[in-house]
Amino acid sequence: MIPPLLPKIDAILVLDHEGNRLAGKYYGEFLSKPSGDQTVEALRLQFEQALQQKIAGISARPDAAEVVTVQGRTAVFTGGNGPDVKVVHVGSPSESELVLAYLCEGMHSALAQLMGGSTDRSMVLDNLELVFLLIDEHCDGGLILEVDGRKLASAVLLRDEDASASDDMGHMSHQPGLPPGVAPGDMTLTQAFRQARDQFFVGMTSRDGM
Repeated sequence: MIPPLLPKIDAILVLDHEGNRLAGKYYGEFLSKPSGDQTVEALRLQFEQALQQKIAGISARPDAAEVVTVQGRTAVFTGGNGPDVKVVHVGSPSESELVLAYLCEGMHSALAQLMGGSTDRSMVLDNLELVFLLIDEHCDGGLILEVDGRKLASAVLLRDEDASASDDMGHMSHQPGLPPGVAPGDMTLTQAFRQARDQFFVGMTSRDGM
């Protein structure tokens, strides 16, 4: 049983300005079973299209989420200025709009920090791995784990660093300073940060004669 005050999320979505899903997860029984001739993915796309019709042309400040009702569900979203993506949290009609807005704003804050202050479509697509890690750190099975943007961003970067360290163990031959299999012009923002950090420590070690 879920405590009555513990918020439960049906879906978290990151959509571009046309309503296309760039990343997201559905939880529990919400749109998780085929209906008639429609597959689960078709049902979800239908829901996202209905959502887009409601939020198209509406921009919401990162600290002031907007609220709409779609197919009997409450959806709150932030973002949507120009090429910026929208972060959407979907909950049941019984969930507090203020609580859902608070959760959505927290994730948007973390996303902006991970993307270096930019949440445009191209930046998100270049760093989808971080976006999915963010969703997992924010929510597990529909239950919210963390809301603070700084804590979320830190947790995501730590997990990404651990995963990269494991990958590096299996790729001993690659260009110094670059992640395995990545050309200099193909690095994501986080990979660039990691390269700069590694080069800094190498320089410090050489200077100290260690």
